[in-house]
Formats: sequence, structure tokens, C-alpha cells
Amino acid sequence: MPVINSIAALEAEMAGWRRHLHAHPELGLACHETAQFVVERLRAAGITEIHQGIATSGVVAIIEGRAPGRTIGLRADMDALPMEDLSGTPHASTVPGCAHACGHDGHTTMLLGAAQYLARTRNFAGRVALIFQPAEEAEGGGRIMVEEGIMERFDIAEVYGLHNTPGLEEGTFHTNSGTLLAGVDEFTIVVRGVGGHGATPQETSDPVLCAAAMVMALQSIVARNVNALDRLVLSVTQIHTGTTSNIIPDKAHVNGTVRYFEPEVQEVVRARMADLVTFQAKSFGMGAELDYEVGYPPTVNHAAQAAFAAEVAREVVGADKVDADTPPITPGEDFAYMLQARPGAYLFVGQGDTPGCHHPAYDFNDRIAPVGASFFARLIERALPLDRG
Repeated sequence: MPVINSIAALEAEMAGWRRHLHAHPELGLACHETAQFVVERLRAAGITEIHQGIATSGVVAIIEGRAPGRTIGLRADMDALPMEDLSGTPHASTVPGCAHACGHDGHTTMLLGAAQYLARTRNFAGRVALIFQPAEEAEGGGRIMVEEGIMERFDIAEVYGLHNTPGLEEGTFHTNSGTLLAGVDEFTIVVRGVGGHGATPQETSDPVLCAAAMVMALQSIVARNVNALDRLVLSVTQIHTGTTSNIIPDKAHVNGTVRYFEPEVQEVVRARMADLVTFQAKSFGMGAELDYEVGYPPTVNHAAQAAFAAEVAREVVGADKVDADTPPITPGEDFAYMLQARPGAYLFVGQGDTPGCHHPAYDFNDRIAPVGASFFARLIERALPLDRG
């Protein structure tokens, strides 16, 4: 079964929704206008059970099928990124310093398209919980929605989500039956020395030199403390220090990110980083503090649900356009919290040859919206079949 005809017929309307959202992005938990737009579309589709204000601006809407049954959750994220929109499109962001450069406008649109179809046909036994989530990029809106009890409140049995992926063939699906995305932690190191004149470094304790050595030493964790078969990324992304060329500062700040797939690897990194920061600073005669912030856990699909989702994807786009054994990648995703709370699966849908996510020239490919919407719709009809007997 290919893309559902009635959803394909919505392509132009869905593109209009998506471009409106793209032009009016919002950040973090404060996706109030986006949520209101979503609610208006849901009400226009005849959906009456709509719950607002979850995780500040999140929305959960319920569609009842034609018979009793389980509740399946479908999730889309709504927030944008704090960056400029350089896409050059007529629907480019109207909000300075804010852009839908990751395609969450498209994810929201795909779920709205599926909602229109499911609300009209109701060709399933059970309920659909449409989850429109804020703050995927920042505060972890997925975690907050789970902590606020959406799984229990709406009796959600399983949960599924999609993310567009530039560089993958347009309209293809990619997933696996285990860890799909990395856990994401962040760290800040403050090195404290003694400042002074740049012409007399012997009278100082130079935190710049210590910070530089520390950056190099941190890479020994990847090279020498973790099994070569275990995947780990440790990237120092910021060094902030000093005010001018002839003054040695009294402190330096070092920031970065850690990406891992196994909890044991995370623990090794935290322990070794704490030792390296402490003793590297001591070797230079100064002190240092490490603030290691645990972030999103790895996104781990449940095997049975991932296999089922791949079957549904094959129905929509054909077996040759579905990779059910794709290798994991190192970005993170707060859908991980929903998969910790309930069985389910996360999939990538190919965006085609476009600028990458988080690139200022990125724009969502509207042609894949009916593909994602059809996947969501067929997943519900397959997971919650009506008794034909």
C-alpha cells in the first residue's frame, strides 16, 4: 500500500501549514503560538478531546476509534533553534535569531496530516494519543511530559516518532531494533590560576597553558580508557579566557560535549574526566572544577516495535526503501525518555540532498510530509485493527 491517496491530496495544504510554522518559530518550552495553531487544525479536523499546557505548551489530543482497544502514542516536536534563518525562502523565519533549522515544523505537519485522516476514517479499534511536544532542542520537553504523567494519564501502551534526515534518499525509512541515537552529556571546566603580565609568566600560574594541556589530555579517555569497539565522542567546543594580548588571565573556561551509547562508557568518562581535571590542574600548580551535566540518555528502540514499524514503512514506500538495520548515529534526542517509559520505536525519514539539520540554510522538504503522515496513519490501522470477523 503506497502513500494514502487522501493524505497525498493534502500535500499542498500541509505545505501551507508547514511554511506558516517555519515563518513563525518558537523556542524551548514557550511554543504557545505553535500549539494554538496545532489546536486550531485539530479542532477543524473534528477532534474534540484536546489537552493543552502540558510541559508549559505541549498538546495531547485523543482520537477514539470505532471500537475499544489500546492507546498508541504518536509524537512530533514543535520547537525551533536559536539561530538565523538563511534559507532564502519566501517562508523564511520572521523572528530574528530563531529558525526551524531541524525540521520540527515538518514533524508537526506530518502528525497533523495523519490526525486529519485518522479523525475522518477512525478505521481502528482503540485510541490515538497525538503528542505535540515543545523543547526537544533545549530543556527536554519529552522528559517533562513523561514526568507530568502523560503515559499514565492517557493510558499510552506504545509510542512512535519520526525525524527527517538530510542526506538520506527522499522518502526512505531507516531504523534499527536497538540503540539508534547517542546519549548526550555536557561539561564545563573552570581552571583557576594566578594572572599577571604576559611579559613575566614566571610570576603567574597560567590557566591558558593548563587548559590547553587539559584539552589534549581529555582525548586520552577516548584513545586509552574505552574499548576501541565502544563508540564515544568527546569534543571540546569552547575555550573562554583572557581579555587582551599582554595579560595572563586568572582563569579559563573549557566546555564541550560527550556522546556515548552504553551506560558503562558514560561512567568511565565521568570518572576519568574528574581525575584528569583535578590532577592536570595540580601538575600546573593550580586548581580546577568540573561540572559534568548528564543530558539526554541514548535513544533505544524496542525490538518488536521497531520490527513492526519497519513493516509498516515497507507498506508505505516499498521494501527497497526501508533499512531496518541502520547503524546508530551520535546526535541525541529526548524521545529517549518516552522510549524509557513505554515500548516503541523511532525512525528516520529521508529528506533528500539538502543542507543538514542545524545548518542556517536548512529547510524541510515538503514532499516527504505525506510519506510521514501515511506512515503514522497506517501504523495505527495496523497496530489497532478492527475485528473484521
